[in-house]
Amino acid sequence: MQSESGLNKPLLVLRDVSIGYDSSLSLVNIPNLEVFPGEIVVIAGPSGIGKSTLLRTIAGLVSPISGVLEVCGCILPESPPRGNLGYIPQKLGLVRHASVRHNVELGARAGVKSRKERQVRSKEAIEIMGLSEKSTEPIRRLSGGQQRRVATARTLAQRPKLILADEFLSELDEETLASVLDAVTNYVRESNAALIVVEHDISRAKMMADKLLVIDDGRVNPFIKGTKAMEVNV
Repeated sequence: MQSESGLNKPLLVLRDVSIGYDSSLSLVNIPNLEVFPGEIVVIAGPSGIGKSTLLRTIAGLVSPISGVLEVCGCILPESPPRGNLGYIPQKLGLVRHASVRHNVELGARAGVKSRKERQVRSKEAIEIMGLSEKSTEPIRRLSGGQQRRVATARTLAQRPKLILADEFLSELDEETLASVLDAVTNYVRESNAALIVVEHDISRAKMMADKLLVIDDGRVNPFIKGTKAMEVNV
């Protein structure tokens, strides 16, 4: 676990942040939250309570109603440096008529200018996700679970400092889920990055989380049961 001291500065800071699409109706209020390099933070709670909106706000797609939100050293609405933030949305945002390789290279383009390096990164990410035999297949021919693996490979090829993932483990069978989660977790630990995940399965959330946050009645509360999840002061 990383500490706040020295060079281990948080990759995400929220101070008195309220989020929502209507300034008169806040969905979630977060007094204080910090996410450090090497951490996996899981956000859980009922459907429609603001989990995805929180990720979209961190990604800069939705403006916070109030408060200060700092991402990779930049205070929104200033954008973090290109490639520093990776986002896997629920709807994935893949180019359906294009190949797996093309979609993954789109992620690599955000992280590096060299064409050769983009190809190396993309090939590696496709292999990690077990999609080498599908690299020339168009997205529209893939199953839902395979498409989620492509979206994850696209983000890994980008090599961001902070990954936001919205239900990225859904539609995966248990064996594939374990391999995808291992790959992303290994990336986070080895690259000193951070991962913030929206997850509906509370048992899986407790298993993977360093910090497990439960949104309940408009507030983010720490959930400290389980063998791994730790208490968070919010």
